[in-house]
Amino acid sequence: MIPLRDANPTRRTPWVTIGLIAANLAAFFLWEPITGSPQEQQVFFICEGAIPRELSGFEAIPETVELCGGKSFLVSLFTSMFLHGGFLHIAGNMLYLWVFGNNIEDRMGPVAFLLFYLAAGIVAAYAQVLPEPDSLTPLVGASGAIAGALGAYLVLFPSARVLTLVPIFFFLQLIELPAMLVLGFWFVLQAFQGVGSLGAETGVAWFAHIGGFVFGALVALLYRGRPAAQTGSY
Repeated sequence: MIPLRDANPTRRTPWVTIGLIAANLAAFFLWEPITGSPQEQQVFFICEGAIPRELSGFEAIPETVELCGGKSFLVSLFTSMFLHGGFLHIAGNMLYLWVFGNNIEDRMGPVAFLLFYLAAGIVAAYAQVLPEPDSLTPLVGASGAIAGALGAYLVLFPSARVLTLVPIFFFLQLIELPAMLVLGFWFVLQAFQGVGSLGAETGVAWFAHIGGFVFGALVALLYRGRPAAQTGSY
């Protein structure tokens, strides 16, 4: 299922969500060596991505420091949230961020949403570290942070209607579904894939998705029943 838009209007322009999308696109097209060789791209991800062994040990691996001419595991924890492994990777992530992130920003307020987004990304990265603390595979992508927004959306707007592209008998159909169904299905899929990936290198950080989603849902519980954040109009 691919969500395309929701019937859940916001009161303000979601400048932080727009800024995050712009930052991700800028990092992909202007910073990443997307036209370089596979080896060049791999070195880039090693140097700028978050490596589980470095996160679990709270320091950069000496070999990585030598290869990259220096590296901070803490900085990479943040830079990794703005890197993507290909066009489909970034397109899917930015679609989900736009569809669901703007309402969470509207509810929390721009500053709180930005802090929430970054915190969700950190929690997601360490959720991926738990099952494989010695992995040397770099973690890249905004999906862990975005999963936080998905978890929050499920808690705050479970009945919101989401226009979704659904495969039915080899055909794609546009159907309006409640967010609870769309996001609940997404989370269950991540959970099954995560359990199935234990002990294997799949190339997808399933536990980062799970961790970010659960974190977002728990934080959103603090906002249930509270009025939306009041900020200056813009």
